[in-house]
Amino acid sequence: MAHRVAPGPSLSRERAAWAEQRLLVGVDEAGRGPLAGPVVAAAVVFPAGARRIRGVRDSKTLPMEKRNALAVLIRGAALALGVGAASAREIDHMNIRVATALAMRRALARLLWPDDRRLRSLRSRPRDLAEYTVVVDGLPFPEIGVPHDALVDGDALCYSVSAAGIIAKTVRDRLMLRLAERYTGFGWRTNMGYATAEHMVAIDRHGPTVHHRKSFAPCAQLGLGLLL
Repeated sequence: MAHRVAPGPSLSRERAAWAEQRLLVGVDEAGRGPLAGPVVAAAVVFPAGARRIRGVRDSKTLPMEKRNALAVLIRGAALALGVGAASAREIDHMNIRVATALAMRRALARLLWPDDRRLRSLRSRPRDLAEYTVVVDGLPFPEIGVPHDALVDGDALCYSVSAAGIIAKTVRDRLMLRLAERYTGFGWRTNMGYATAEHMVAIDRHGPTVHHRKSFAPCAQLGLGLLL
């Protein structure tokens, strides 16, 4: 009996927004759970009438090579996109939820004002958001500071959110691969900062780096030193 492939995310929410002369912005993040590295968010908006790119779905279900290939197609098809991040230091200072919201704010700011390097507050430009319906994966994030619809399993249900998840994941993976070249021995090329056995042993042996999240229990319990 042939294996039945689950349907991918739909464009139903995008079509509803287009019918109201609005554009839908999908927002998703990657990297809330790892012990090391930033949390990265992406915001993606497609033009009205866009068609689905075959294969776009929840980034966690895709192998790296497939995600990378889809990211190229998404960047080519998107009307605009923005990427934002919050560092391990910001995560420790704020907590992971608030830092994730900060990354999302930065992603939205870069999408709306790509030439504004100061990343002005979204609250100072509310008229720009009137053209968009913002959909965020998961539960509501009041800390984002903009009106949005929260959609549990949004990366599996909403096409633009799924596309944003792929962009966020590929950007974060690329950052972790760069860090892996400098911090050898932690297995970041394969674990991307997650709490694998190899990673836990390395923290115990070498201590945490400046890119580890000291507020996360495993780092706080295992690593007392600081590897610069």
